Amino acid sequence: MTVLAHRTDTLTRDALAVLQPGFEGTTAPAWLLRQVSEGLTAVGLFGRNISSPEQLAALTAQLRTERDDVLVAIDEEGGDVTRLEVRGGSSFPGNLALGAVDDVDLTRDVARELGRRLAECGVNLNWAPSADVNSNPDNPVIGVRSFGADTHLAARHTAAYVEGLQAAGVAACTKHFPGHGDTNVDSHHALPRIDVDLDTLAARELVPFRAAIEAGTKAVMSAHILVPALDPTRPATLSPQILTGLLRKELGYEGLIVTDGMEMNAIAGTYGIERGSVLAIAAGADAICVGGGLADEATVLRLRDALVAAVRDGSLPEERLAEAAARVRSLAEWTRRVRRGARPEGSSAPGIGLAAARRAVVVTGSRAAAAPVNAPYVATLTPVANIAVGAETPWGVAGELSALIPGIESGVYPQGSTAAGILAAAGNRTVVAVVRDAHRHPWMTEALDALVAARPETIVVEMGLPRAEPRGALHIATHGAARVCGRAAAEVIAGV
Repeated sequence: MTVLAHRTDTLTRDALAVLQPGFEGTTAPAWLLRQVSEGLTAVGLFGRNISSPEQLAALTAQLRTERDDVLVAIDEEGGDVTRLEVRGGSSFPGNLALGAVDDVDLTRDVARELGRRLAECGVNLNWAPSADVNSNPDNPVIGVRSFGADTHLAARHTAAYVEGLQAAGVAACTKHFPGHGDTNVDSHHALPRIDVDLDTLAARELVPFRAAIEAGTKAVMSAHILVPALDPTRPATLSPQILTGLLRKELGYEGLIVTDGMEMNAIAGTYGIERGSVLAIAAGADAICVGGGLADEATVLRLRDALVAAVRDGSLPEERLAEAAARVRSLAEWTRRVRRGARPEGSSAPGIGLAAARRAVVVTGSRAAAAPVNAPYVATLTPVANIAVGAETPWGVAGELSALIPGIESGVYPQGSTAAGILAAAGNRTVVAVVRDAHRHPWMTEALDALVAARPETIVVEMGLPRAEPRGALHIATHGAARVCGRAAAEVIAGV
């Protein structure tokens, strides 16, 4: 527990309480345990911190030796964005697959099972779900992380996801407020801008967030996006009009407001993380997420000291920082009560992820082409992964297909690859071309067109947003690149 708290003044403890930092390694470093004992109330986990469920459970137990109510947060969306299964691929399809099925009971059950697995490992705050309406098909960072482009579909599945996750005792953090779907810039790299009027925002972007609030989401994550109709000068994360005026007052939200990662270039490259953190708390945020790229004690101390200095120089009201810290501690206490109380609602459903992935598959073309294929050649055309997904998580169908059809061969083809190279490697084998967001990558489209022209029997598997016209003897849209999505596609190809 907080045995050293008496050595740390109230202001400093409050500044520590609003931080959600990361760290390196699969055990908690001494500096992190020290900061937890002095007032740090939350810790963020990333793929680098996880090697197995057993190791993760030991890590969270280690953190709780210093503070029983510590919030242990993770970015576990399932689908393309997984930290729990970062090196093998997720056992759960992502939001787009669930939206494609459009069964809210299934979405609720998937979220409950994912939450159960997190809770078993001691994780009690999930930076999910994404409530973004993916209205811009060229969006480079949301895409399959959204339930879809239909506002009301996104709303009902966001609510179901929140309900399922929190039924398992894990707090949901609905993101990215006020909506990151209509952007063509990744906020990891620059500051996106959404130029729509207030009526459009109210009818499209805000609807899923209203649904999440009605469903009782314990947290909401802000987006590093500029929305001039709401605030012409500051991104949402730093905007009093958006966080306090819109989210708190107009939408009536009373839970925790968490920022997206402050080291993302949309903030770090324009305001800097210290000033950005001060402005975020002043604007109405309660917790500062940092640690995806900056994961050391120096970062925690820099942000702590910046917040303390801002209170002392009058640029951040002390009561605002105290209010933010109180909200963090309130959520921490909720998770502690849940953990010590009754078992989470519902029973274990270990196979539900694959079952959902199978239901999400859409097949276009001759069903005869789905008959068993003898030792095909799997060509995976790979775009550069965005930072949210990460390049370390495997995807595709080659591994899953090899378990069903012996003797397959495969190759990976980055940007610039051509159909000629694929055909040369394939020889006489049937080609299975695997792509991700082909509509956003002209080189992929060109390669696919040439492959199908040369080999009409080519099978195409689209594991991203299925916006391109279906092509090939058989076109399989999985609506995501999770491991279970690859398995579901492999079963179609193998005819099982």
